Amino acid sequence: MRDMAKPKLRAIEWDGKSWDDPSQTKLHDLLADLNMKFRFVIVERLSVKPLGQHYMQVYLNDDHSYQIEYREGCPERHFQARIEPQPELAGVEPVARILQDWASGGNTWRTALPWRPWHQNEDDYEDGDVSTAAREN
Repeated sequence: MRDMAKPKLRAIEWDGKSWDDPSQTKLHDLLADLNMKFRFVIVERLSVKPLGQHYMQVYLNDDHSYQIEYREGCPERHFQARIEPQPELAGVEPVARILQDWASGGNTWRTALPWRPWHQNEDDYEDGDVSTAAREN
């Protein structure tokens, strides 16, 4: 019997549908599918414990900006950044590059945005507790 490799990543869409070890193209497509009804995608690292505590999440705000969060295991390692609305020609490319780099284990994403500690009642982000709301859906 052949030993099946365990997935290292799992992408989870707004409706709970998931993909194990999504390709760069699949991550781009998931972001391109975000809209005002279906606002978020979460990509979790399954190869790091504790499970469910290592992820990057993208949320589409009402103004078409994106809130991006990442967490590396504990509340003290939970950060957020915002990407302003993009011209139609740019599409989701700036957001996709961040998510794809994180998913592939790169480090460019760490300096690509002005990451700030995540706080549940952050006044700077109009949608409030995005992480908890998205993860509970």
